[in-house]
Amino acid sequence: MSGFAPAAGVLHADGVSLEALAERYGTPLYVYSQATLLAAYEAYEVAFAPVPHRVCYALKANSSGGLLRLLAAMGAGADIVSGGELLAALRAGFPPERIVFSGVGKTDAEIRLGLERGIGEFNAESEDEIRRIALAAQASGRHARVTLRVNPNIDARSHPYISTGLRENKFGVAIDQAQQILEHARKLPGIDVSGVQCHIGSQVTDLDALEQAAVAIAALSRQLLARGFALKTIDIGGGLGVDYEGQGAATPADLAARVLPAMQGLALLLLLEPGRSLVAAAGLLLTRVIGVKDNGARRFVIVDAGMNDLLRPALYEAFHRIEPVREAAAEAAVVEVVGPVCESGDFLGHARLLPRLAPGALLAVRDAGAYAFAMASNYNLRPRAAEVLTHAGVPRLIRRRETFEDLVRSEEA
Repeated sequence: MSGFAPAAGVLHADGVSLEALAERYGTPLYVYSQATLLAAYEAYEVAFAPVPHRVCYALKANSSGGLLRLLAAMGAGADIVSGGELLAALRAGFPPERIVFSGVGKTDAEIRLGLERGIGEFNAESEDEIRRIALAAQASGRHARVTLRVNPNIDARSHPYISTGLRENKFGVAIDQAQQILEHARKLPGIDVSGVQCHIGSQVTDLDALEQAAVAIAALSRQLLARGFALKTIDIGGGLGVDYEGQGAATPADLAARVLPAMQGLALLLLLEPGRSLVAAAGLLLTRVIGVKDNGARRFVIVDAGMNDLLRPALYEAFHRIEPVREAAAEAAVVEVVGPVCESGDFLGHARLLPRLAPGALLAVRDAGAYAFAMASNYNLRPRAAEVLTHAGVPRLIRRRETFEDLVRSEEA
């Protein structure tokens, strides 16, 4: 049995009982299905097989080493946005030439690190950044392959905090300025202009927007090729949304059907940078009920996972399905699922219909493979939870639970 599925009335991960995992490793606990992750990656490989391509996993979604090593072994590239993510990608086995360094605020030290490690390309966000890369490349005696992130002013129609393709956003340069910027860039010593990139946002469910972006960046690539630029890549970013509510969502095959026509005739390597759509469904957050109380018009189910373990509901009012690990025939009621953090915004789910739950019951918060552990914190001095990877009936601890000693180790007396 692979993925997350019930057996004998209990939810399992790749054939491993979540009840057994909670007993062995404690809660809260992040649980990842290896089979689900690899199937998601393979879906991209199959969908984009008609063209030369590279799937560069966006580490910001989840940079846990156990997951990174799986993706590196599958042949994925890496999309990184910090020096820490660069080191994590290299540590996990991603070849440096398969690493794309994105991000709007690269420091000079991070640029030097990328050059020293021989990464595939820098995805520059401004003309000033290209100049800084050129200076660093000259100082080190190296050449830097640079792509330019363009902003096509296309509304991704996702949450405003994760929409990046409008001119009001901080990312990229206006697409109508790109040619002029790159004309200047290709005259700089130490710079090889290798392509252009576009990423309009995260959790994008409107394929029209992604298609428009692909058409725009393909047209720009053709203009640059006609001007004599020796382009190597065309990078359409990531952002494909996932099915948080269980109602169905677009697949990599759906995405390919919409964007590949725009690539016809372009002899360029197509780069994709998915994050959420690879790992979200591959993970869940396992949490135990501490208590249940009625407070006037509401019933609260208090659990041991909080906003420090899964920030998305508090930050974005994001929805995650919540279900009992063990099937229950008890009468259902509408409840608030809340955590122990000392904030009224500490909730995992509002107005959820759940069977009557007793203290000690286990709940699974689905689709927590992306932006859960990656955004976890130690607020209220809460240690970060452990992570477990399951495969073919066998669990493997890939990160131990933090201790109080871990939290204070960097303090100076």
